[in-house]
Amino acid sequence: MAKITLKGNPVNTSGELPKKGTVAPDFTLVKSDLGSLSLKELKGKKLVLNIFPSLETSVCAAALRKFNQIASEKPGITVLAISKDLPFGHSRFCSTEGIKNLITLSGFRDRSFGKNYGIDILDGPFEGLYARSVVIIDKEGKVVYTQLVPEIAQEPDYDEVLEVL
Repeated sequence: MAKITLKGNPVNTSGELPKKGTVAPDFTLVKSDLGSLSLKELKGKKLVLNIFPSLETSVCAAALRKFNQIASEKPGITVLAISKDLPFGHSRFCSTEGIKNLITLSGFRDRSFGKNYGIDILDGPFEGLYARSVVIIDKEGKVVYTQLVPEIAQEPDYDEVLEVL
């Protein structure tokens, strides 16, 4: 269990992010067209998993915009934007914001993703959502970088992410 905060108040997660060098746990999440996408289907691609609580917060929206920009500037990178928001919300947000360089995925059907990645928030106002985090997976499916953002109300450290990319 990892400890993070929300506006300074302690919050617990369901576990720890996968360890660097390990094979990334498989998942099947829901795309904006309500179809499914699994990690297995993305084998051979370098992936950035931008995991966040909800598009309905300003910090999450800002991070999604930034990862869209990163995806447009880094050829060969596939960015997955993952939350429990419904796919309809993902579609609406992306079309309104002009976001076209990433794949949005919802965990509303598959409860194993949050557990396997250790990012389910267990208490506090965001209980049941995902903790803000970043996981980078190489073309062989191994975890090469993880970042659990210590304060939910802050954006990820983009400089660290860019350094790894």
